[in-house]
Amino acid sequence: MGGIALPGWLRQVRLGGDVALALGVALLLAVLIVPLPVLLLDAGLAVSITLSVLVLMVALFLRRPLDFTAFPQVLLLTTLLRLALNVATTRTILTHGYEGPQSAGHVVAAFGGFLMGGDVVVGLIVFAILLVVNFMVVTKGSGRIAEVAARFSLDAMPAKQMAIDADLSAGLIDETEARKRRRELEEESAFHGAMDGAAKFVRGDAIAGLIITAINLVGGLGIGALRHGLGLAEAATTFATLTVGDGLVSQIPALLVSVAAGIVVTKGGGEERADEVLGRQLAGGWKPMALAAGAAAVLGLLPGMPLIPFLALAGAAGATAWTRREADRRAGEAPPEAPAATAEPPVAEALRLDLLRLELGYGLLALAAGEAPRLTEQIRALRRSMAQDMGFVLPSVRIQDNLELPPDTYVIRVKEIEAARGQLRPPLHLAIDPSGQVPAMAGERTVEPTFGLPALWIEEALREEALARGCTVVDCAGVLATHLTETVRDTMPELLSFAETQKLLDELPAEHRKLVADVIPSQIGVGGLQRVLQALLAERVSIRDLPTILEGVQEAVAGNTRSVAGILAVVRARLARQLSEAARGPGGYVPLIALSPDWELAFAESLAGPPEDRQLAMAPSRLQEFMQRLRDAFDAAAAAGEAPVLVCSGGIRAPVRAIVERFRPATMVLSQAEIHPRARIRTLGSV
Repeated sequence: MGGIALPGWLRQVRLGGDVALALGVALLLAVLIVPLPVLLLDAGLAVSITLSVLVLMVALFLRRPLDFTAFPQVLLLTTLLRLALNVATTRTILTHGYEGPQSAGHVVAAFGGFLMGGDVVVGLIVFAILLVVNFMVVTKGSGRIAEVAARFSLDAMPAKQMAIDADLSAGLIDETEARKRRRELEEESAFHGAMDGAAKFVRGDAIAGLIITAINLVGGLGIGALRHGLGLAEAATTFATLTVGDGLVSQIPALLVSVAAGIVVTKGGGEERADEVLGRQLAGGWKPMALAAGAAAVLGLLPGMPLIPFLALAGAAGATAWTRREADRRAGEAPPEAPAATAEPPVAEALRLDLLRLELGYGLLALAAGEAPRLTEQIRALRRSMAQDMGFVLPSVRIQDNLELPPDTYVIRVKEIEAARGQLRPPLHLAIDPSGQVPAMAGERTVEPTFGLPALWIEEALREEALARGCTVVDCAGVLATHLTETVRDTMPELLSFAETQKLLDELPAEHRKLVADVIPSQIGVGGLQRVLQALLAERVSIRDLPTILEGVQEAVAGNTRSVAGILAVVRARLARQLSEAARGPGGYVPLIALSPDWELAFAESLAGPPEDRQLAMAPSRLQEFMQRLRDAFDAAAAAGEAPVLVCSGGIRAPVRAIVERFRPATMVLSQAEIHPRARIRTLGSV
């Protein structure tokens, strides 16, 4: 069968939800201007009543107020709908009211006749009572609660944000959960603020209903008596019936929506439906129900009181109390659970290690809490910078108090073993003179806990003076964060576990998956790669360029090199550009101190053992002589303002580095192959 051919532009039109909503709002605004036929007026009033019942039911079944974030918009639209229908019915009543009760539609006639019982005075009284209940009780109370909730939500927002940051820094939640909580916090604040404003819509609707009803009464009497020649009594009866019917048909939906608003704003922070909360809290205990049953029975026996209703209520309450009492008794007689089931989770929790833990004396707890927890913010920045600089994702730092510590002491633990400790003097600041001398100022002498430099605790008022003297001034949170940073840099190899290595491989971009599949596990296992990465981190070499490291591993294995030391040498040569950039000084060149041929030969001859695992066997006197000459060379370079690296051949780099790190752990030791050909170099001397 053929159909009607539609134009091409019309077939492309899709009536989506956004277009339908826009057309609906435009239609509501049009109703304020364009007269409606009686059929559409009845349909609109039916929609208003049904929609108000729907809103009330949704509010009753809510578990959280945030589950109905569209409620402020619903309040606005339903209020606009009722006002548009009020204007439409007012126009119809004033223009056609003289024709009889059915002139304004069947809905208005039904409310004006059936609900009033045919008595205009009764209808006016009922309308006035509904108006007072809606305006003075429900709407006013809901508006006040919404206002207080919005104010409290705004005041509590910083504390909740800090709690989320503290949980994130302590490792209790991850970044995804933190973003989710922050989004919920923003939605909660916006919702309470919107509800505070939306409550004004309902109140304005009640006032508008009263004014419209008064206009209908006065205007109807005047139009009926003066224009259509009706008697005063007949005009009053006809127009009052229609006006009160119109008022009731608008006030009842308004009351339902106001009750829904009151239920939403009084919901609080619980996550239970209204029936669950009322059932659990009103009928949760048998004693209140038993007392209520006794009170109902006593009232029923009083002279003149209706016996049957009170006795029925007393029986229902007594039965509920008996049922609850039996349930409580059976719960108390139930056998206890097996102790093994309750004891197992604590044992499992006791076996779990905190990779990084920061313990604070009670005098330092304000650094991680209070109004400005700068410590948690700096730990977050530390984790981010560590990932960017070293390619190493720092485990979550758990912060907890330790009452056994002195009040001003903190302890940094790695795998629950103390790695560092220090003392702070909040709210004082630490002033450090770059020259290594104690600043000539008033303050408390101390030793900077990270590098052991002489320093001074000074008051906040002396901060500007210390800066003017060229000192570095750090607050207590900054001192602790610096100490934590250096401790983490020293223990990064221990913190890089097998699982973290696997996670680094899994998080590589898709274009490197083929490389990972070729190398792991056919050429090297995850454990072998972990040892290579740990060796790089031990010398503070970034492992962020993991694809290049894997290519170096692949190259080393292809050359029949299987030892970690041999693979590491090839990988470091692959990272020559990165190593040269890290060694480049402020002058744009790499300052070098070279190892003389005599010491090169001495180290090469002192290596003993199999090629895969050669060890240094040099006389202690020679080692002492080497360390002294190296110290003199580096001290001279430091006096000239340089921070050089030590360069030697690749075969002896590892044992030379093992000696240097004992007394100069921050000094880089490079082989000739690890200096990029295009790097600018400057030789400062030799050892």
